[in-house]
Amino acid sequence: MKLIIGLGNPEENYAGTRHNIGFEIIDKLKGDWDFPDFEFNKKFDSAISKKKLEIGNWKLEILLVKPQTFVNLSGEAVQKILEFYKLTPNDIIVIHDDLDIMLGKFKIATDSSSAGHNGVQNIIDKLSTQKFKRVRIGIGEEQSGAPICPPRVAERPPRVEAGRVDAHDYVLGKFSDEELGKMKKISGNILDAIKKLL
Repeated sequence: MKLIIGLGNPEENYAGTRHNIGFEIIDKLKGDWDFPDFEFNKKFDSAISKKKLEIGNWKLEILLVKPQTFVNLSGEAVQKILEFYKLTPNDIIVIHDDLDIMLGKFKIATDSSSAGHNGVQNIIDKLSTQKFKRVRIGIGEEQSGAPICPPRVAERPPRVEAGRVDAHDYVLGKFSDEELGKMKKISGNILDAIKKLL
């Protein structure tokens, strides 16, 4: 069994925000791979969709997971699921937004720090390791007047300075139509990359 975990915030007002790109990709996986509807699992505090996926000549049971703990406490849900199914960190793929990567790009990581992403750090803390697969989806912009402060400042209180929006406000802002267009162009590549990680 493998878990594919998308990070995001559960309430409706967070839908379409940059911080919820993990949820968006998980929803796309569900549709493209024809998984059943998500169901809330109280024990795991997560929305779960489960299916055996055919990969080549073999089948692999996959759980698509959307933790409902809010991003910063994602590790609580992940830890509960791993313990229940007796899985290891090697059995998970975590999908999340990343300010250090330019919008329209993504990277695969297998053993790297959280780089200031509180949700990823919470998973690292709960599992006592950073050795798990991650799909880091870029939401950052080139510093050419874009309304974003430098990365890795999630701990600072929200503020606006010289026309630049704090990272906290930026990640909780919604994608523009232009940004959504860039994300749509790479979504197929992201899904292909995830399948290769299984």
